[in-house]
Amino acid sequence: MKIYGLTGKTGAGKSTVAEKLSALGFYVIDGDKIAKSITEKGKPAISLLANEFGCDIIESDGSLNRKLLASRAFKDKESTAKLNGITHPIIKAEFEAEIIKAENNGYAYAVIDAAALLESSCKDLCEKIIVVTAPEEIRLSRILLRDGITKEQAMTRINAQKSDEYYFSHADIIIRNYPPYDNDES
Repeated sequence: MKIYGLTGKTGAGKSTVAEKLSALGFYVIDGDKIAKSITEKGKPAISLLANEFGCDIIESDGSLNRKLLASRAFKDKESTAKLNGITHPIIKAEFEAEIIKAENNGYAYAVIDAAALLESSCKDLCEKIIVVTAPEEIRLSRILLRDGITKEQAMTRINAQKSDEYYFSHADIIIRNYPPYDNDES
């Protein structure tokens, strides 16, 4: 089975590309869903995150206050690296389990859709890396619509990410996910 990595900056449209690949017969492994599942109430990742980012990120019912965690984890590159250091090994194990599931179900292709793929050892699971790109102003408007956060919060997330050049230097395939979609530069 061939495994592709799908990544790009927040708001670039990775989920849209993943949907298209799914329609083409790819087994899509959704990194966001896995990241959420490992931080559900009672999962070990929550206590690891609380040790790093403060016990108050855990609500009284034991669930994770995702917005509070995000405000702390995405405030600077060091905090984001701490978040990734905790979650990436757990997420990688889940990706590996999903790959086995895809193989057992006869899929020829799988794609790992993960925003922080390049910053983790999960990229080593992939034969090719697909980077989805869009200009900052388009990404900002998508984030504001999708997440219901303030412009300042969205910009904090955007600024915590690596440069376009970083993504492009790791890309085997680049998908421009903004108009015009036909790649006609004339």
